[in-house]
Amino acid sequence: MTDREKWCCALYKIAHPVLENISRGRLKTILIPEYSPEWDGRDKEVAYLECFGRLMAGVAPWLALEECTSHEKEMHDYLYKCALDGYVQAVNPDSPDYLFKSNNQQCLVDAAYLVHSFLRGYDRLWFALDNETKRRYICEFKRLRCVTPPYNNWILYSAIIEVFLMAIGEEYDFYRIKLALHKINEWYIGDGWYSDGPAFAFDYYNSFVIQPMYVECLETLVECGLHTFKPLYEQSVKRMQRYSCILERLISPDGYFPIFGRSGTYRTAVFQPLSMIAQNQLLPPSLSNGQVRSALTRVIETMFLTDQNFDNKSFLTLGFNGYQPEIADYYTNTGSLYIASLVFLPLGLPASHPFWTDNGEGWTMKKAWNGLSFPKDGRL
Repeated sequence: MTDREKWCCALYKIAHPVLENISRGRLKTILIPEYSPEWDGRDKEVAYLECFGRLMAGVAPWLALEECTSHEKEMHDYLYKCALDGYVQAVNPDSPDYLFKSNNQQCLVDAAYLVHSFLRGYDRLWFALDNETKRRYICEFKRLRCVTPPYNNWILYSAIIEVFLMAIGEEYDFYRIKLALHKINEWYIGDGWYSDGPAFAFDYYNSFVIQPMYVECLETLVECGLHTFKPLYEQSVKRMQRYSCILERLISPDGYFPIFGRSGTYRTAVFQPLSMIAQNQLLPPSLSNGQVRSALTRVIETMFLTDQNFDNKSFLTLGFNGYQPEIADYYTNTGSLYIASLVFLPLGLPASHPFWTDNGEGWTMKKAWNGLSFPKDGRL
């Protein structure tokens, strides 16, 4: 198989059980979530919105493609139809798979990932929905203003929802946007890293939330004509490029990467910024298409082209590489795990793009551990 074929097969393997079932209004019937042994008692219904919202944020760029190569067309077209039907089911109060029954804090989080999917696949996903479904989403997004986010990365969840409302011409809360963007910038600590709130934690939340949502908010504001945000956007891209260089160097010659901090069960979501920089054709000179594709392909092969991370119904298991429930945090459930789809963003590039056609190359650690020449690192 080519690298792209491997990526398509892995993403289809992850997405198919979720999208097929929600498209038919039976996700809540088929998926029986497992919850962390340390579960904090929050409403367990959040698992289903987490599952759908996070998955769609990763699969959206691929589904946004209008033309696919023959080997992936059947998978792509089927998931695209299921996704559109799933969007309808998720916001229909009469559907068994209605996902917005509560408006607790966790709903804000995963509504933001749904918004991210709409921004990443606007024409083919948001624009393709019927007017009633759009109206329902707009109402649900505005209803979540009753949630006051904690003073950390969560302020970006409120911000990206308001940015999306601005982008589609709806009434929006500009204070929530400005607060989030200015605080995130204030929390920058150097060399491509942001603090998650006033205190720094050594974890991957720069990957899971902070850098991608911060950049996406700023990019959308600039596209909406607010050019005063352009210098901040350009600065944020440079920082994410530096952070992506660090992520690339974390991939071992065998495709392994270190786990530290919270949310180890989020697996390949660690590489969302690197994937996003590649998808947006913003790789810095030190990172080539061939080496990034080769490195991420090896990670994807290790994680998803075997069966250790799937249960007997083909849903993801609670763990990092296998069934390891003891590493789950108090907020983790089966739905949380679908954030792993965020590594697949470059599938939004057509198969003819250099990311897919350039010759594969060894990545930094593969070169280093095989005694080959590799570039020395340096801070931003």
